[in-house]
Amino acid sequence: MRYFIYARKSTDDEDRQVLSIEAQLKELREYAKRENLIVYKELVEAKTAKEPGRPIFNAMLSIIQKGEAEGILSWHPDRLARNSVDGGKIIYLVDQGMIKGLCFPTYRFDDNAQGKFMLSIAFGQSKYYIDALSENIKRGIRLKLSKGIWPQWAPVGYLNDRKTRTIIKDEGKAPFIKRIFELYATGKYSLSEIRDKINSLGLTGRLNKPLSISQYQKTLKNPLYYGVFRYKGELYDGTHQPIIPKKLFDKCQEVMARRAKPKKAKKTFAFRGFIRCGECGRMITAEIQKGYTYYRCTKRLTNCSQ
Repeated sequence: MRYFIYARKSTDDEDRQVLSIEAQLKELREYAKRENLIVYKELVEAKTAKEPGRPIFNAMLSIIQKGEAEGILSWHPDRLARNSVDGGKIIYLVDQGMIKGLCFPTYRFDDNAQGKFMLSIAFGQSKYYIDALSENIKRGIRLKLSKGIWPQWAPVGYLNDRKTRTIIKDEGKAPFIKRIFELYATGKYSLSEIRDKINSLGLTGRLNKPLSISQYQKTLKNPLYYGVFRYKGELYDGTHQPIIPKKLFDKCQEVMARRAKPKKAKKTFAFRGFIRCGECGRMITAEIQKGYTYYRCTKRLTNCSQ
C-alpha cells in the first residue's frame, strides 16, 4: 500500500501550538520506517484548513481517487481537515475503499464502523476548536474596541506592546511619520518627493523594507496618527498616544482633496444593452459623434453588414 505523507501548518492562530513542518515530517518519516509503510510522495501545505479549497490537499485526494496511492500518513486528523467538507471527503473515500489506510502517530484509526465514527468526532472536534477560537478572537476584538485599543498589527510609527496588548509610540519612527504629515501639509511636495526624502533618512516598514508611494498615501489618510482609528467602517476614539495633532491631519486631507483628479462623469445611454441587431442578433451599442448619440451593431465575432 502506497502512502502520502501530508504535513500542514498555517500561520493562523489555530496552528500556533502545532509542530513545525520539519518536526511533523521527521515524526512521520520515523513512523513510516517503523511501521514499514511505503511512502508514495511527501506533500507539504502552508495553508489554513478552516475552509475547503486547499490545492495540494485536493490534488492528493484526486490522485488517490485515480488509484495511484491508497493511504495517507499525517501527524493528526486536524492536519487533514478543520472543516466539515474536507472531513466528509476523507470519510467518504474511506467508505468507498479508495483510502485503504489512514495513519497518525498521535491518533489510532481503525477502518470499521466505530473507527469512522470516532474519526468523524475527531474532525468535528477540530472544527469546534476553530469555531470557538474564532468566537474568542472576535470577543477579544470587541473588548479592545470598547476600550479604544487598536486590535491589529501596529502601523508604522507604533509598536505592539505584548504586555499591555496595546500599541505604543515607536520613538525611532514616530518623528518620521510626523515629518511626512508636515511636509505634505505645505502643499509643496508630491508623494514621490516625500517618499524619496524620508526613505533616504532611513524610514522602513515591516521586514525593514522601504515604504512605497501607496504606503505613504495610506499613512496620510490614516486617522490613527491623531488618536482616532477606523475599524470595519466605524470610528473609535483611541487610547494610544497621538503622533500628530488633528489640525495637521485635516490640513493634509485638504491638500489631498485639491490634488485629486476629478472623475469623468460616466455617460449613460438609454438603449445600450437593450436592443439587438436585426441581422446578426448581436447587441446594439452607442457612441457620441459631434454631439449626437448614434446606435450601431457591435458586430461582435461576426461579419454583420449593418
